[in-house]
Amino acid sequence: MPKIDAEEHKLYTIWAAECAEHVLYLFEKNHPDDDRPRKAIEAARAWVHGELKMGEARRFAFAAHAAAREVNNPNAIAAARAAGHAAATAHVPDHARYAASYALKASLGTDAEIEWQLQRLPECMKSMLISGISHCKKQ
Repeated sequence: MPKIDAEEHKLYTIWAAECAEHVLYLFEKNHPDDDRPRKAIEAARAWVHGELKMGEARRFAFAAHAAAREVNNPNAIAAARAAGHAAATAHVPDHARYAASYALKASLGTDAEIEWQLQRLPECMKSMLISGISHCKKQ
């Protein structure tokens, strides 16, 4: 992945959080008392807004991954992993693609989920995924 600037990094994190949140219900419907994946998504967004340091966001990522290891349902596992990678995107932007991939896995890879993710993917990120060159501009 090419080097990106701080604003692009935030775009990746926002998209990762959106992807994870879209499938979070697959975890929460079976584990309503475990809020670690939800808190990881919240941590990703808090990092974007400067309300949380990167190291703190990573702790939430680790907690969401721990939640994934404690459940048996494959969709719930993937949803928790998506949340963990969303929070980890604060540390390394490339985690955004893993958040999206696990969200897709949680949803059983439906065409509707793929379309949903692509509709929310910022245009500059689409071109970068295709060309490997960042075209995002600060707004």
